Amino acid sequence: MSAALVVRPPVSAWRVFAALLRRDAHAAVRELPFFLVRTVLQPILFVVVFGYLMPRMGFVSSGYGAALLPGILAISMTLSSIQAVALPMVADFGWTKEIEDRLLAPAPIRLVALEKMVSGLIQGVIAAAFVLPAARLIMGPIPALNFSHAGDIAAVAILGAAAFSALGLLMGTAINPQQIGLMFSVIIAPMIFLGCAYYPWKGLDAVPVLKYVVLINPLVYVSEGLRGVLTPSLPHMPLAAVVVALVVMTVGFGLVGLRSFERRALG
Repeated sequence: MSAALVVRPPVSAWRVFAALLRRDAHAAVRELPFFLVRTVLQPILFVVVFGYLMPRMGFVSSGYGAALLPGILAISMTLSSIQAVALPMVADFGWTKEIEDRLLAPAPIRLVALEKMVSGLIQGVIAAAFVLPAARLIMGPIPALNFSHAGDIAAVAILGAAAFSALGLLMGTAINPQQIGLMFSVIIAPMIFLGCAYYPWKGLDAVPVLKYVVLINPLVYVSEGLRGVLTPSLPHMPLAAVVVALVVMTVGFGLVGLRSFERRALG
């Protein structure tokens, strides 16, 4: 007598997506101290120097912290979201070959890449949420700081982290492991220093050419967007322009990154 054949229904692609996301979340929780050191240490050091020491030394005005804090949050999202996607991607396609395990999952190839972007987005928002109270504690009272627009704050943070995650996917699939150092020196460093994180975009009126050149930098829109929702009384870029730019950049980086991921995976 032959045994009955058990036919199991196919696994939903979105269940696979959720399983991959849970796996990344478990790995992130296990390495939480290293994650915080990697993504939060540099922004906190900038807060200590520019937001605490220099105002007390009299080198900058006491109100500088209000312009600085949104930029520091933007930097923390930049580092966290890009690194959370780009560095594992470079390693997976490079020496560990772990990406081959993910590609065996019963899901479209692009869904695997999309899961990495969502993971990077979540980590970016968490990093900013950790830096905000720490920076506020270090700098002391900031009269211009306003949390009354919580929905707008969340929207700008999510859009910013999404843009950086999409950029991380593109960089992680386009850069070879041997060139990973160049990513920080040639791309990340100029992005941070020319991203209006330490000064408002309006301040570049003194250098009109640079004021419009930096508009290709996604960090400009995140810094200015967070200024607009956290310190609305200070000069900032119109929020409508920020939202449109971040949506366009997220879609653009995401589509190119997904194609790059698919090409590397199939190759």
